[in-house]
Amino acid sequence: MLRTALAGLRAHRLRLLLTSLAIMLGVAFIAGTFVLNDTIQAGFAERVTADAEKVAVAVLPEGPGERIGPEVLERVRAVPGVREAVGLVRGSAPLLGQDGKAVGGMPTTAVSIVPGALDRTTIVSGTGPGSDDHAAVLDENTAEAAGFQVGDTIRVLDSRGREHVFRLVGLLDPGLDQELAYTGAVGFTTATAQRMTGAEDFAEIDVAGDDPAALKPAVAAAAGAGHEVLTGEELAADLARQAGLEMRTLTVGLLMFGLVAMLVAALVIYNTFGILVAQRTREMALLRCIGATRGQVFGSVLIESAVVAVVASVTGLAAGYGLGALTLAVLGALDAPLPTEAALALSPETIAVGLGVGLAVTVGAAVLPARTATRVAPVAALRTQVEERTFRAGVPRVVFAALFLLAGLGAGGAGALVLPPGEQSSLFVVMAGGVLTFLGVLILGPVLVRPLSAVLGWVPAKLFGVPGRLAVDNSGRNPKRAATTTVALTIGVTLMTLISVVTASTRATVTDKLDEQFPVDYALMTQGREGGIPRSVGEELKDRPEFAAVLRVRDTAATVRGVRVRVGTYEGPISPKLVSGALPELAAGQVAVAAHAARDLRVGVGDTVRVGPGSGAVPLEVVAVVDDEAPLPTLALAPGQFAELFGDVQDSRVLIDIADDVAPERARAVVEAATAAHPTVQVQSSTEVREEFDQTLDMLLMIVTGLLGLSILISLLGIANTLSLSVHERARESALLRALGLTRAQLRRMLSVEALVFGLIGAVVGVALGLVFGWAAMRAMLEGAVFTASPWQIGLFVLLSGVAGMVAAVLPGRRAARASIVGSLAG
Repeated sequence: MLRTALAGLRAHRLRLLLTSLAIMLGVAFIAGTFVLNDTIQAGFAERVTADAEKVAVAVLPEGPGERIGPEVLERVRAVPGVREAVGLVRGSAPLLGQDGKAVGGMPTTAVSIVPGALDRTTIVSGTGPGSDDHAAVLDENTAEAAGFQVGDTIRVLDSRGREHVFRLVGLLDPGLDQELAYTGAVGFTTATAQRMTGAEDFAEIDVAGDDPAALKPAVAAAAGAGHEVLTGEELAADLARQAGLEMRTLTVGLLMFGLVAMLVAALVIYNTFGILVAQRTREMALLRCIGATRGQVFGSVLIESAVVAVVASVTGLAAGYGLGALTLAVLGALDAPLPTEAALALSPETIAVGLGVGLAVTVGAAVLPARTATRVAPVAALRTQVEERTFRAGVPRVVFAALFLLAGLGAGGAGALVLPPGEQSSLFVVMAGGVLTFLGVLILGPVLVRPLSAVLGWVPAKLFGVPGRLAVDNSGRNPKRAATTTVALTIGVTLMTLISVVTASTRATVTDKLDEQFPVDYALMTQGREGGIPRSVGEELKDRPEFAAVLRVRDTAATVRGVRVRVGTYEGPISPKLVSGALPELAAGQVAVAAHAARDLRVGVGDTVRVGPGSGAVPLEVVAVVDDEAPLPTLALAPGQFAELFGDVQDSRVLIDIADDVAPERARAVVEAATAAHPTVQVQSSTEVREEFDQTLDMLLMIVTGLLGLSILISLLGIANTLSLSVHERARESALLRALGLTRAQLRRMLSVEALVFGLIGAVVGVALGLVFGWAAMRAMLEGAVFTASPWQIGLFVLLSGVAGMVAAVLPGRRAARASIVGSLAG
């Protein structure tokens, strides 16, 4: 039977080609993801190993945000065996751009560059500051973004907002430090870094010595409680873990798309082997007649699938290696903050996973067709032609489909309408409902094919005449096969439609909430939301005739009933959305509370809550519960009472609405002039914010669509494979049609229209599921979500699915048209 199975593979190698491509693409995506992850992780390890060799022991603060005092450094230096110990300074020091404004959305992080053996800074251009207190270095990304080069003069603000001038002597690589990669870095000598940040303590102490294992307990004893002491190797492992965490998250996300692709490939494989078994009924029966057992027939089909899986998986691993190399090249060209220079890594685990997934999916998908092969009666070998099986929707199929559909739609409805929005559990319930509903559609698919093909094929049947009518009839002749063919496409279109709906609805929801809360044209905020806006800025702008309204908000952190909140006040016109109560002009003794804080504090309208610092807290009556989206402090007090309780606090943000007859350019110039003397006050236009948000959503949609494109491609291979095998199966039928007068062009047209109907069925069902569960997902994710969909995007999905189906039919159509009429009738 082994020789028989291998002979069958050689005889049907062309029929299995597209199946192999489906497996190869799925394995290539998964293997490429692992290659990318392994290579970048190896790059992380290479980078931190170099750092580990310089540090014997490192002392770190035990909790986040804590610091190490200078007395600890002195005690560590006194430990026997310590050759050298240095404290590393880190803190905010905003870099000013050439326009005089602070660079970036977050203050640049100032770091100390220590000379000597413990220097872990990688200078990529120029030199380090050495002992020159008037020299500085920048990270290369910030320098490029701000337009600075080695030799330029840069201006940096210290902790008190005073401006200092430095000579830029070099550029550094932030390496694996995620904070520096995000905020940017400016490096000074240790003394200058302390002066600029106002910090007398340290973020870390690095120690040089000969025996890290012996130094660690001695340094830990000297440092005392509240500190974490690591050897250089342990520090390297910790840095690599922190830097690789984001990469591992990305890997999981990519693998999800790879699993979707393999699910689609499994459906293609199942359909292929199902058709092959049906076409080889006489062959299987003849084997039974000459003594083959059911087990041997079953094993021969599985052997064929295993051989196909191994060949396709090996090819997929090679393709995945190439895909990983291509991705690294693209990341390197884009200057991504990843160690793309590391050598490509193809680990044994990646090889095992690729081969294992390919083998398991292929053989698993071939099990049911193999069982079908064992049921072929030996007498079937004596028939001249095997009769085509007719499909009947049995009661169990309808019952199971109804149960899955009811459970899925019920779960989706519960997640969208019953459970609280914004909770992870709500979204998970919607996802579970989507899976159950899809299983119901999968079971019911053969029942839906005929009516859907009749409806969707009505126009093609009219447009293409006889070939069109034949194609529509053929698309519904074998409902089980057609359903399995189209469901692969349905998966991709469902996910693409769902992402499109979520993207469009999120954009509409955010825009609606911005318009509803405050029709703001400009927002003034401080860099990194730290510090404040001088009150004089808001006072100046509120009297300007160019502005219809200026809302000034100031707040400060406070603890109320053990809950950390922002207590503040506001001045200026605003009509926020209220959950309960009314919001007139606040008077002394009144407070408005944000909805989430009202839940945390367990208060409502009419209740009393004590607000204020320590023993100075005073009782205030809750007069309104405000929607969380309102641009107000968590607890809003009357301006006078806030000043009495918390003193003179600067504005935290200023929101500006332009007057109707004022040009935006004029209004922007007034705002820029008012903030020119305050470098860390940043001006944001509502139009710019929305454009950035739209760009982010569009990029997300493009990336997800590209990743889902692999599953679409595999499903189209499935359509081409089904038609190709169907052409062989219907060779005599096609020859008879040709003998009755159907031309070659009409035969090709018939197969193209059949593929068009397949594509439209998969697309329409996918769009329907995507719309329903896109709506449910939005309701589960956002409270008050606005549901909308892009008609042109959804129409494009349907159109491209139909066109792609017709393209998939080109080669099978040419093969059918070239077949000899006489040979096919005699076959």
